[in-house]
Amino acid sequence: MQELWKLVTSPRHLIVFEAAARLGSFTRAADEMNVQQPAVSAAIKQLEASLGVPLFRRSHRRVSLTNAGARLYADVSRAFGEILESALAVRQRSLNDHVTLSTSSAFSVYWIMPRLRDLHARHPNIDLRLQSSDREPDIDAESISLAIRRGTGDWPDCHSELIATEEIYPVASPRVMASAVNLATVPNLLHEKLIHLEEPIRERPGWQQWFAHFGVTGRPPAAGLRLNDYALVLQAAIAGEGFAFGWNHLTGPLIDQGLLAGKRDWTWTTGEGFYLVWSRNIPLTENAVLVRDWLLS
Repeated sequence: MQELWKLVTSPRHLIVFEAAARLGSFTRAADEMNVQQPAVSAAIKQLEASLGVPLFRRSHRRVSLTNAGARLYADVSRAFGEILESALAVRQRSLNDHVTLSTSSAFSVYWIMPRLRDLHARHPNIDLRLQSSDREPDIDAESISLAIRRGTGDWPDCHSELIATEEIYPVASPRVMASAVNLATVPNLLHEKLIHLEEPIRERPGWQQWFAHFGVTGRPPAAGLRLNDYALVLQAAIAGEGFAFGWNHLTGPLIDQGLLAGKRDWTWTTGEGFYLVWSRNIPLTENAVLVRDWLLS
């Protein structure tokens, strides 16, 4: 950047050059920029002097680009177009009243939904838009205000605050849990019907890793129902289809309501967690700050 500054002396000169090259006229560039024509001519001359090469051929009432000018214009116009697109996206995000929260469908259904009444009571004018995804979105490129990510909290492009530590234990409907044969030890769970989560993109641990944590290796988990969405996994468990992987921050309330039963003494604390994240590059809107603070409270 320092070398560029020395070459062009002022970013304004590049803006003036782009307008004159695009319009093919110093006068029309002056009209577009609401300045006098001599100011445009002077800026172009300064840019040519700093670069040491003529950028325009001057003739009566019109100008045309030299080869050097055409080369510079091609790159400058493309760069300015990208800057304009980014600036408009940032500006639009700051003008939007709504707040976009990207989560998994299960987090939306079992964590956000039961708390929405409280959010509306505290901030009745906030337009919260839940966006479910089976992958970790690019929050800057997709104009997402807030998102939930699983990990250790270390993302160079995001600020992060812990929502819940990752604690996993088996859950099932109370009927299935009561009828299970001899769950005195972890290996005996291999004889029960298991429900498997197989997400296509987002990385999640499975039964194999859970059993390995308790020293049960060498035998694959029993075959069972396989689903690609955790909200469906929990619905299947509630319906009595078998034992599911229970993430405590989602299944704890379902256990308290009597919809599920859990083997909490078989909890695996993985060392990871579920984090609320937001961009380091784009400031949050006022409403997004309110939603962030509400989520963290």
